[in-house]
Amino acid sequence: MKPEEIIQRRVARELKPNSLVNLGIGLPTGVAKYIDEHANVLFESENGIVGLAAKPPEGMDDPDLTDAGGGTVSAVPGAATIDSAYSFGLIRGGHLDATVLGALEVDEKGMLANWVVPGKMVPGMGGAMDLVTGARRVIVAMNHTAKGAPKIVPKCTLPLTSIRRISLIVTDMAVIEPTDAGLVLRERAPGVTVEQIVAATSAKLIVEGEVPEMDLGVAAVAAA
Repeated sequence: MKPEEIIQRRVARELKPNSLVNLGIGLPTGVAKYIDEHANVLFESENGIVGLAAKPPEGMDDPDLTDAGGGTVSAVPGAATIDSAYSFGLIRGGHLDATVLGALEVDEKGMLANWVVPGKMVPGMGGAMDLVTGARRVIVAMNHTAKGAPKIVPKCTLPLTSIRRISLIVTDMAVIEPTDAGLVLRERAPGVTVEQIVAATSAKLIVEGEVPEMDLGVAAVAAA
């Protein structure tokens, strides 16, 4: 199983039925592939779609139907399109049950840096700051390392996205929960040892007893 599929499948299990969830650009958009069609999870994109679905089959792309990153998507029956002002009203008003975002760094306090690398040109900050501040749960979906360097660090060196602590980190190696006490290692990916996770993480991890293996089964609907 590819690293991105491990992450997307495990994140899908965090999303509760009958919820409204924002999917960030890039890796998080693939989470939609692993949600049961009867779960009634509605995906929102900050450019103005409520009812976002997975990327359509080849040849069925509609250039007028895209996610916030400009990638073509599909929509579920009954989906709605709204303007960006209304979309950010949903986000800033606290109406999102969860957001799933990528990250450049997460630190021991659960602070997230994901919107800019100093000195590099970016098109804009997008909705990251609003999403991390406004969504009820913030789930970070990312690879555990970048070119061998840890992305879970003692303190973020990049500009923070928000001063609010995120809810959960899901990587291709582990599930980690930021708490008042620090980063707690909750689960490990199939075939990955606790020792390997600790070695790939420069931040301190709290390991409490036996760490179970991730459940990546077909059923991608969390318990109600």
